[in-house]
Amino acid sequence: MSDTWVTLAVILAGVAIVVGSVLWLRLHAFLALVFGAIVVAALTPRSSIEKYFVERSAVEIDPITDDGFVYVDFRSTVSTLQRYELVRYDPEIETYRKIDDLDFSSFDKGSLKIRSRVHSSSANPPKDGDLVIHGFDMDDARKAARKTIGARIAQGFGDTCTSIGILIAMAAIIGKCLLDSGAADRIVRTALNWFGERAAPFAFLLSGFTLGIPVFFDTVFYLMIPLGKAMQLRTGRNYLLYVLTIVCGATMAHSLVPPTPGPMFVAEELGVDIGTMMIAGSLVGMFAALAGYLFAVIANRTWTLPLRESADVSLEQLQEAAELDESQLPPLWISLLPILLPVLLIAGEPILASVMELPGPIAKAINTLGNKTIALTLAAIVAMVTLVWQKRTSREELGDAIQGALASGGVIILITAAGGAFGGVLRETNVAGLINDLPRTSPAIICTMAWLITAAIRTAQGSATVAMITAVGILSGLASAGDLGFHPVYLALAIGCGSKPVAWMNDSGFWVVTRMSGMTESEGLKFITPMSVIMGVVGLAAVLVGVTVYPMN
Repeated sequence: MSDTWVTLAVILAGVAIVVGSVLWLRLHAFLALVFGAIVVAALTPRSSIEKYFVERSAVEIDPITDDGFVYVDFRSTVSTLQRYELVRYDPEIETYRKIDDLDFSSFDKGSLKIRSRVHSSSANPPKDGDLVIHGFDMDDARKAARKTIGARIAQGFGDTCTSIGILIAMAAIIGKCLLDSGAADRIVRTALNWFGERAAPFAFLLSGFTLGIPVFFDTVFYLMIPLGKAMQLRTGRNYLLYVLTIVCGATMAHSLVPPTPGPMFVAEELGVDIGTMMIAGSLVGMFAALAGYLFAVIANRTWTLPLRESADVSLEQLQEAAELDESQLPPLWISLLPILLPVLLIAGEPILASVMELPGPIAKAINTLGNKTIALTLAAIVAMVTLVWQKRTSREELGDAIQGALASGGVIILITAAGGAFGGVLRETNVAGLINDLPRTSPAIICTMAWLITAAIRTAQGSATVAMITAVGILSGLASAGDLGFHPVYLALAIGCGSKPVAWMNDSGFWVVTRMSGMTESEGLKFITPMSVIMGVVGLAAVLVGVTVYPMN
């Protein structure tokens, strides 16, 4: 069997394990991803692992010339004293073997001209497609191929925890404190006051999107659905519109705007700056959410959703929540600060650096504050201070609140890190080489392919986050190869939009919405499912327009 078919079979086996474990065995997503990682790691040939690490570290030579030199354009600083090797892929042993050691001859405007001791008269001269690799990198590739299955999975798990573990924990703390302090309630009520009763659906859309940035989708819906029910009691109509606008705002932020775990993980895997992902995700997310809003308006004019009793809250409790005195809520600026602060710090640092030259100490301070870990930690501190100040929370009560937040955030960290392990072993199958062997196509086709892969996984197993984690594990090789032809943020956005369709009965969020809103299953399939498809398709359309008009390469 050829390398291509082996790689494809291993990838399909891993994805089938993840999807099957969630869909049929009803296993937790963490276990499903770990089991998938074990299967992929066990099935991947050692030669494929070595080939992946060689190609990741090596540089391809330029076309051979007649002057007796091999030309190489290195992306990093090199020393003429270090040992470099010319290596070539040998299909018989299915890996790279050394052709010759190389000596540096001269430097030429950043590129290196390397004279090989293999001459054109040799029986085995250099050929186009040969690679140049540092001797230490070649040794590391061989060592990586000899690692045990457990060591390879643990490394991917640990690398992911290192990159985003703290960020997810801080986001969980921010969300919990926003809810407990009343800050989230203040944001929603202010939006309703600004837009008025007639524009309440748009206020729900905007509030859901804003809260969906630091707070998980299920929690946003828990918070906002009582307000939607209270609005229906006040107006006597438009309940379906209120429910759907809450959903479309929160769900798009959930898949496109960090620090929500899914888009943050995708951005890290594709090497996209978090600030860039925040801004681009907000733009595409609002565009897609507005399409969902339009569907909600049309659906509300066509069908009626009655306000029914639900297990989570009685109608009397809804009336009490709606009548809560606003003096018990924190001011708007304090409520928004934990959400806006990390966006301003992370996105503002590169903007300031590009428009003005700052003194060394100030530049260092801004660079420190703009670090994603520091920015989110500061936001978490602000959220905790707000909770203590507003509710006069004791140290014990604050500790309990933080413990609850970290308990829920810890589960997300486990799932995301397991996804990192799964993605790591998927990359070791050399899936990047499989994708790169495809004919070079337009950026629009590459983004559409990413969308379709993610949508297929989402539809099969239900979880948007798991779909994004699995898809980026397959597709991250495209970005790491460095020859996309467009900024990888578009690939990240396509994956995020692809995680929307199709929301149906295998999705936990589907059941949260139907149970808490009082929808029946058939009503959920009529309203929620088509809206998820529309938002995903419109989001993809926005990405395709952006990558075609302004690829940022």
